[in-house]
Amino acid sequence: PQQRFMHLLMMTLTPTPMLTICLLAPMTTLALISNHWILAWIGLELSMMVTLLLLQKPKTTRSNEASIKYFISQVTASTMILAAATINATRTGTWDITQMTDKFSVTLTILSLAFKMGAAPMHFWLPEVLQGSPMPAI
Repeated sequence: PQQRFMHLLMMTLTPTPMLTICLLAPMTTLALISNHWILAWIGLELSMMVTLLLLQKPKTTRSNEASIKYFISQVTASTMILAAATINATRTGTWDITQMTDKFSVTLTILSLAFKMGAAPMHFWLPEVLQGSPMPAI
């Protein structure tokens, strides 16, 4: 009986693709509608963590490798975004997204968002992650 209970408990704790998509929508919306850099960064990080759950769903060696590569690339891009926001805040005195006036911060933000999306020229991580990801995650 205890083994059956543990099995049922693990089945309920494993995220389904529908649950993760329902969690992904509000996190992405939070990142899109925020006017403050820290709130946008939190929304992007939470979206990344939910997407990471989708990548780890089949529990194979390839999906584990893909999820680790995805995590490292996304954390690097998120750190770049946070650095750009911090530089802009020190130079302009505000954390408001609409007050992005420092040229270096704008350039770093564009590069880090391209890195996060897998857009060229920062797309080097994307083929390896897509190769190991399961079909529902794509």
